[in-house]
Amino acid sequence: MFEPWVRRVRGAEQGREIKAGLQILRTLSPLGPYFPDFLTPPEGALGLKPAIDAIRATPRSRLRRELQLLSASAPLPGWVHSLAAGDAELLENLGDALAAYHRVAIEPHSDCIDAAMELDRAHRSRVLLDSGVEGLLLSMRPLMRWRPPVLEVHYDIDRDLRLGGRGLLLVPSYFCRRVPMALADPGLRPTLVYPVNHDYVWKCPPAASRSSDRALATLLGSTRAAVLMAVGNGATTTELAHRLGTSLSSVSRHTGVLRDAGLISTCREGVAVLHTKTPLGAALLGSGALTASRSAG
Repeated sequence: MFEPWVRRVRGAEQGREIKAGLQILRTLSPLGPYFPDFLTPPEGALGLKPAIDAIRATPRSRLRRELQLLSASAPLPGWVHSLAAGDAELLENLGDALAAYHRVAIEPHSDCIDAAMELDRAHRSRVLLDSGVEGLLLSMRPLMRWRPPVLEVHYDIDRDLRLGGRGLLLVPSYFCRRVPMALADPGLRPTLVYPVNHDYVWKCPPAASRSSDRALATLLGSTRAAVLMAVGNGATTTELAHRLGTSLSSVSRHTGVLRDAGLISTCREGVAVLHTKTPLGAALLGSGALTASRSAG
């Protein structure tokens, strides 16, 4: 599933930065039942820099506690013991290595990742609006099963996480594999990280392809601009036809061109087809480069 990403990362020129970050991640976040919660601070919702700043500011007592838990399930090199003791220089280097790894291995592919996130967000939002929280939880099959009042998730560790009146934060993840994951510390905000639909992964067209250039050239015109604007936060083909007062076949033709140009992403939602803007499509609209009427000829 991630082979295209692996090939691109292996072909990157900044191999040293990738290896340094990968060595740290393999050590602190191994494939196994546990990895420290301090690596996924809530400040990450504000961006990479606030997340790394929060990691660097992790209290020594928390570092020691969580890295001791990690040592119970995975052998650790000596530098991790110094990190657990609160070595300030190691914490600084950890932040630098994570930032460098993100810059080389993740940031160049942000268009694909962001488009997949937007598709998942649009799909979940529509289900929530149409069917409420019950419908949203039921729609999470087969990743999880909603058996009121319990949400069941298959994982390597048998545990119960009781909300006690707290809300549950659902976080889609591009690189999460197989099953959802929760934070290990039950005292933290209840959070469930789940994989996005694998149909969304690596579906964006190559940015520099000739077909993309041709599609962008054919995009110019008020009709397709109107379709792109009408997509909004996500719309099905039928909804677009209704919003624009045109036929389904006309909408399908125009969305095909928009998709080939990398301006929208498309996924099937039951019997319907859901369209969402990609970051490129949103940026094009935000630039003021397009003006469109509400009608499509």
